[in-house]
Amino acid sequence: MSEGGEPAAKPKRADARRNEETLLDAAAAVFVASGVEAPVRDIAAKAGVGMGTIYRHFPTRADLIIAVYRHQVEALAEAGPALLKSSETPHAALGRWIDQFVDFLVTKHGLAAVLRSDNAGFETLHAYFLDRLVPVCAELLDAAAAAGEIRSDLQAIEVMRGVGNLCIGAETDSRYDARRLVGVLIAGLREPR
Repeated sequence: MSEGGEPAAKPKRADARRNEETLLDAAAAVFVASGVEAPVRDIAAKAGVGMGTIYRHFPTRADLIIAVYRHQVEALAEAGPALLKSSETPHAALGRWIDQFVDFLVTKHGLAAVLRSDNAGFETLHAYFLDRLVPVCAELLDAAAAAGEIRSDLQAIEVMRGVGNLCIGAETDSRYDARRLVGVLIAGLREPR
């Protein structure tokens, strides 16, 4: 029992978690290709499930959109430490993570607009986004600074806002290459030699 006297939620079985992740990955891919208003049948087809399965997990489109958003934030949060372990240098890990962050920011296709329609819900998700990703970015910056690869006077929130601001415009202009501009920003973090 939980503190409120409610039965504690049972953890999902591993296969149920995998199935939900497959569904969320499919929904994210469809949202990238067709926007958040894409038909649920397209998501079901991409995931290889029936529409009833989607509605059983996510009764409303907003529930699905929020779950996709959280799923993508979690993937980014988990990617940071993994990239630090697998990259040749902390700066390389930072660059790869920032590339994934850019992809997340520019491929939301209307996600932010839908989420902003519920201001309280948007603020909660934005706080979740910051709580999960600012520490990951800070860890990457700190590792690169400790290795002498980048300047040490940067805060994660500053870098993330700078990247976010460079991504504005990518949704409305296909000629705008946010990743290239962010690459210039990340190169500019290098410690002068």
